[in-house]
Amino acid sequence: MTPARTRLAPSPTGFIHIGTLRTALFDYFLAKQTGGEFILRIEDTDQTRLVAGALESLLRTFKKLGIEPDEGPRIDNENLIVEKGDCGPYVQSARLDIYKKYVDQLLKQKDAYHCFCSKERLEGMREQQRTTKQTPKYDRHCLNLSGEEVKARIEAGEQYVVRMKVPEGETIVDDVVRGSVKFQNADIDDQVILKSDGFPTYHLAVVIDDALMKITHVIRGEEWLPSTPKHIMLFKMLGFDVPVFAHVPLLLNADKTKLSKRQGDVAVEDYLNKGYLPEALLNFIGTLGFNPTGDREIYDFEELIAMFDLSKVKKSGAVMNLEKLDWMNNQYLKNMELKEIIEVARPFVSLDLDNDMIARALIIERDRINKLDELQEKLEPYVAEFQYDSSLLVWKKSTAQDAKLQLKQIKNFIEDLEDASFVNSEAIEREVRAYIVKNELDNGSVLWPLRVALSGQEKSSSPFELLWVFGKEKGIERISKAIEFLG
Repeated sequence: MTPARTRLAPSPTGFIHIGTLRTALFDYFLAKQTGGEFILRIEDTDQTRLVAGALESLLRTFKKLGIEPDEGPRIDNENLIVEKGDCGPYVQSARLDIYKKYVDQLLKQKDAYHCFCSKERLEGMREQQRTTKQTPKYDRHCLNLSGEEVKARIEAGEQYVVRMKVPEGETIVDDVVRGSVKFQNADIDDQVILKSDGFPTYHLAVVIDDALMKITHVIRGEEWLPSTPKHIMLFKMLGFDVPVFAHVPLLLNADKTKLSKRQGDVAVEDYLNKGYLPEALLNFIGTLGFNPTGDREIYDFEELIAMFDLSKVKKSGAVMNLEKLDWMNNQYLKNMELKEIIEVARPFVSLDLDNDMIARALIIERDRINKLDELQEKLEPYVAEFQYDSSLLVWKKSTAQDAKLQLKQIKNFIEDLEDASFVNSEAIEREVRAYIVKNELDNGSVLWPLRVALSGQEKSSSPFELLWVFGKEKGIERISKAIEFLG
């Protein structure tokens, strides 16, 4: 298999969109599967949209996810400083001289031309096209200006842009996901490739960068498919090899509309900040629109790399099913070692997770949460002071007197248990249930007041789990407090 060179080329304009992460993963899977390279390139030619700190944030987020580019900008773990030495070839604003060289080549070949049209003229042209229901495109007003006139106008200080000259005929995009897609060149605009500020537009810069960086596969969202004919034209005009294109489907809300912030989170950082584990998020996003086997949902990262098949990515939009993400994150949480769960929980919990009791509570409650930001609320009752509600301690049609009696008897039984019975909640459950059977009691009359005595809540973990968390001494202490409360 020929090694693939793939790239992710985000703009540092804010947060990392979930869709960008999905593209990054497909890029990464293909590169690693083939023994190739995954490259990070920063596309910052639109200087008006740049957001301070966005690049550092992007790099920091990728680092949290464990996605390390083979080439491109890096970030220092401690100081979060972009290492400037690595950025030159991979940040577009540092490559203006390179783009200018290829613009000159296109002008010389007559594959591009200068355009001096004012903003007002262009707006008037577009309005007329809308009125007459024409395809919106530049009318080539400046196409046939003589070299002398162009030179004179430039020397006079007139502002200009450079446009590519779209050739006649048709352009076919052979797309791995969408198959062969045909475009009529007559419907394609003479795209601006060099702006009046001297910066190239995305369309020119992306072609030159992909060619010079020897990118073999361009994986991106389907919204870029209409631009691809322009890019193919530029590749050919400049004498470059055309890479393999794959336009992946959009991510959708549950109602099948385009994923947007109006209906929920779209930033990778938001999901991490809520306590979705990087492994779960990578598993979930990496299988949106592509499931390696179709018969299971949980895959480790190495499996996703080994099983990835770009040709099997679905054409239809992939739904961001948050219930599935919650379930998946819960599965990862359940299977973590105690030491691991304690470490990932620290940023989300203000309690002392090194305390043995809190650690045991964490083991119990992590099975009942979907994300880590739910842990604080789940753990607080284990350490909070509480007052009993007498009505809660009584099981259904039973009485306060019977509840008190049952608590006294179960307290005596627990006091006589060997410490070995407290090794886990299952061992405690076996002992307590054997006690209930032996004394011909019903479960509710014993277990309900016992659970409320231990938790002080209407809804809580089982009494067996609570006894294991609190331990014998503190468990007896809580039961005694409930007996005292019942008078």
